[in-house]
Amino acid sequence: MKYHALLCTAAAIAFVSGAGGAAAAEGDPAAGKNKKAMCAGCHGIAGYKTAFPEVYSVPKLGGQHAAYIVKALQAYKSGGRRHPTMRAIASGLTDQDMADLAAYYATATPRTANQ
Repeated sequence: MKYHALLCTAAAIAFVSGAGGAAAAEGDPAAGKNKKAMCAGCHGIAGYKTAFPEVYSVPKLGGQHAAYIVKALQAYKSGGRRHPTMRAIASGLTDQDMADLAAYYATATPRTANQ
């Protein structure tokens, strides 16, 4: 768990310092809503815990910063983050898909783990 927190902190620092590379695509929340089916299977279930590759609570995405979601998806796609299910899902996403999903979740109401 400490590794995950360290990775998140490093990603946030890289983003804030401008180490993100090319300009991000502009996201469309309405398009993201139509693309969220794969996300909702885990991130939309109250109190859901995954059992592979280890047991942990799946984070809620509603209210998260769009830039953070895009960077996380890019890291899963490139292999920088190593969750096998997320890597498989992110590998099929275009930059526009990532931006749309991020825009949708950034405008969604934040939820606690039990909602």
